[in-house]
Parts: sequence; C-alpha cells; structure tokens
Amino acid sequence: MTRPESRLPGRPDERAASRSPAPGGCADPLLGLVLVLAESALGALPVFVVAATTLWPPHGPSRGFVDSWGPTLVLAALAVVPAGLAVALLRNRWHWAGGAQVLVAVALCAAALASAAQERPDPWTDRAPAPSATPSPAWNSPPCRSGGDNSECARSGG
Repeated sequence: MTRPESRLPGRPDERAASRSPAPGGCADPLLGLVLVLAESALGALPVFVVAATTLWPPHGPSRGFVDSWGPTLVLAALAVVPAGLAVALLRNRWHWAGGAQVLVAVALCAAALASAAQERPDPWTDRAPAPSATPSPAWNSPPCRSGGDNSECARSGG
C-alpha cells in the first residue's frame, strides 16, 4: 500500500485534480463567433452615425475638431471593448474566443490609425489653401486670323 505523499506527480488522478475547468467541445469557437457578431451589430450604429455626419455634414465642409477627428476617436473607443474581452477570455483559457477578440481589436486599431493618417485641415486655424506653384500666363494671345489652329499661329508669330 502506498502513502499519498509517495505518489509520483503526473498520475491520472492528480492531473485531473490540477486541471482547471476550460471550455470543451465547440463552446469556445461558438462563443467567439457570437461575440464577433454581437460586436459588429452594436458597433455598426456608432460607425454609421460618424460616417454619415462626416461624409455629409449639414453645415458644409468639416471645420471643427470633432468633425475631423470623430471617426478616429470612435474607432479607438470601439477597439477598447474587444481588447478588454480578449484579455479576460485568454486569461480564462477561452483561446478561440479570445483570439477572435484580438483580431477584432487589431482590425479596429488599424482602422483608427488609417483614419488618423488621412490629411485633414488644421481645425484651429482658418487658413486659405496655398496658391498653386504653376504661374498663370501674363497675357492671352490674340486669336489666329489665318483660319488655322493655334499651333500654326504660334509658329508664324501671330
């Protein structure tokens, strides 16, 4: 008869006792799919509202801070939710669901960075756009009187 303290580690009864409850079967991928679908449904409304107000503003071209940085801020705020869920799920050994949340968070962060990288006018100053570098002609040439095209008149001197 063996005493409990003389048991070797790794026997089946000890491995079963040390194993924490992890999801089994298809619960992990199914939870990941449900979370992605729920986030896309709940995140679609703020993204649509920001896109609609940015692309079709009722007051003309966008001039304010919120008009120009609204999409970036909304996408960054939406990326916080799946990032937090990913940390919680991965700590509790829900690998598929946590991995799906990591992918969603990375996609939202990439979209926020792409939105931030767009060239925007400075919202704090109302500067006019810089004039073009190509000079305009000093005078307009008179029309060609010979009946030919403009290149023919230009070669003949008038």
